[in-house]
Order: sequence, then C-alpha cells, then structure tokens
Amino acid sequence: MDLKECYAKLGGDYEEVASRLRSERIIRKFVLKFLDDKSYQLLVDSLENHNNEEALRAAHTLKGVCQNLSFTRLYESSSQMNNLFKEGRNDEAAAIMPQVTSDYMATCEAIKELQLSEEANG
Repeated sequence: MDLKECYAKLGGDYEEVASRLRSERIIRKFVLKFLDDKSYQLLVDSLENHNNEEALRAAHTLKGVCQNLSFTRLYESSSQMNNLFKEGRNDEAAAIMPQVTSDYMATCEAIKELQLSEEANG
C-alpha cells in the first residue's frame, strides 16, 4: 500500500494535503505520527467521565489534526461532534461517538496497513 492508497482507504484527500505539505516524506511522517495522537483517547475518557468541557477540547483537537492531514471522513464526524459540544448540545454530541469511533478505527487501520507495507518493503 502506498500513501495515496492509504488516503483512499481512510476517506481522505491526498491531493489536498499534498498541495499544502508539498512533500510525500513530510505527509508520511505526520500520517504515521497520527497513531500517537492522544486526542481520541482523551475524547473517550472525557465522555466516560461526563466531562463535556474536556470532551469539547478533545473533539476540537481531533478535528484540527484531521483537517490539517486532510482525513476528510474523520474530520467531518469529529467536526460535527465539536460543533454540537460548542452549542451545548452535549447529549447529541455524545450520540455521534459511534460514528467518530468507526471513522477513527478505519483511519488507524489504514495507517497501520501503510506502516506494515512499508516495513515489509524495507
């Protein structure tokens, strides 16, 4: 799997991120770093603890990271959640979590597949 295939699988826009970051090496570096980002886990923990203020911050951070990397699918669901939290519609925001989780898992799976493919090809 190459980087463009990874973006197709995770529902992202490779051409958009390439126009902004301009280097496949830099894109790859930040895509792989996404796996270490803690904002999704913070979102999960915040929702479990009913800490809506912290959940808003986590959703906002996740949205921003996804926007910068052009992870379109995950950006859209995390942005929707972020907006609902900002409007004080906390129950509706929390109800979107299954979609955010699905999009997050699909994104991580695609990135891990890219990582394994690169490791296998040396």
